[in-house]
Amino acid sequence: MSALRYGFVIGPLLGALWMVVLSTTVAVAMSFSTGEAFRPHILLSLLWGGIIGYTISQRLGDFWGEVMGTASLVILILLASGPLVVGPEASAFASIFAATALSVAFVWSVHVILDDMPAKALTRHEFEGAVIKFLTGFGYIFFTAIVLIPFYVMVLTSLKNQAELIQNPLDFSVDLSKGWDLFRSYDELFTQFNFGTYLVNSFLISVLTVFITLLFAVPGAYAVARLRFKGRAAFSRSILLIYMVPMIVLALPIYIAFSMTGLRNSLVGIIMIYPVTTIPVALYMLQGYFRGLPAEVEEAGLMDGLSRLKVIWKITLPLSLPAMASVSLYVFMIAWNEFLLAFMLLDDPSKFTLTRGIASLNSSEIPRQHLMAGSVVATVPIMALFLGLERFMTKGLTAGSVKG
Repeated sequence: MSALRYGFVIGPLLGALWMVVLSTTVAVAMSFSTGEAFRPHILLSLLWGGIIGYTISQRLGDFWGEVMGTASLVILILLASGPLVVGPEASAFASIFAATALSVAFVWSVHVILDDMPAKALTRHEFEGAVIKFLTGFGYIFFTAIVLIPFYVMVLTSLKNQAELIQNPLDFSVDLSKGWDLFRSYDELFTQFNFGTYLVNSFLISVLTVFITLLFAVPGAYAVARLRFKGRAAFSRSILLIYMVPMIVLALPIYIAFSMTGLRNSLVGIIMIYPVTTIPVALYMLQGYFRGLPAEVEEAGLMDGLSRLKVIWKITLPLSLPAMASVSLYVFMIAWNEFLLAFMLLDDPSKFTLTRGIASLNSSEIPRQHLMAGSVVATVPIMALFLGLERFMTKGLTAGSVKG
């Protein structure tokens, strides 16, 4: 490891590895967006990345030197001697754009990675700083890719027609000249497959699940956090024990019980069973927050003549809005995405939830673009809700973590 603590060693090494990362990223991005052939050349990526990394680490070039290095890298790629291999069928614009994007991104980013690193011997801080910058950049690219690529494939597949999918299933480019016909799958989803009903059912069930969960979880969490009763500690520790039993184990007893009571294949049955899975986690989240609230405020309310219920309604709940918002959002997401119970208990298409409806699209008789369109319809609302209320969820999850 000590042999790496020299600028002329770690500079070329990080430059070579970073070029492999970026050339792979650009190749994948261009292939997905244009449908044309782009691939990284690993050996040339290591070679040119090492050369440019050495040049920057040794401070052999100024601003104009980096500009010339960028231009040279673009020319090398276009002449098929660079780190990115462009297929012969690729358009000139796509080739130039890919070469320029890779060259500019690499020279700029490798300069950032190696900026604080001296040309020769490195201290431990300087060495670790360069490595951490490299790993941070790699982490951003890697985790962004594993999140965005499946979503991108899902969306683009939903915009295709059956002929395009059969002709080239791996072509994920989009033909904007089709205009509104791009969204034909979504139109057919709502007009032919009754997806509007699924959407309404899921929204209604999720909202009612949130309401019922809070109705039971708030007083339960408050009792565990504030009141003194026999078995309180054991109850507090056992709240999440229900999650130690896999739901698939309970599937058969639930199915039999709901069939015998006439609750199977009904929205009432789903609304009854969903809170069973969400109340424990809501109790666990809320009790920690209630413990962090100043007990003196509630005691003052009791001394002023308020009953315990009025103290909860007028004092505790207003102070708990961040936690309530985060719990509500979390419970809503659980109910919206739940599949096993809906698949097991619902047979009538008019009562399907979104997840159950999407499962019904997974058939050889239904084109794949409809399945992808249904997945987009189920994913986008909850994604927008989460991103819009993320700050409330973060605040609620951390609230009460520091007592006093």
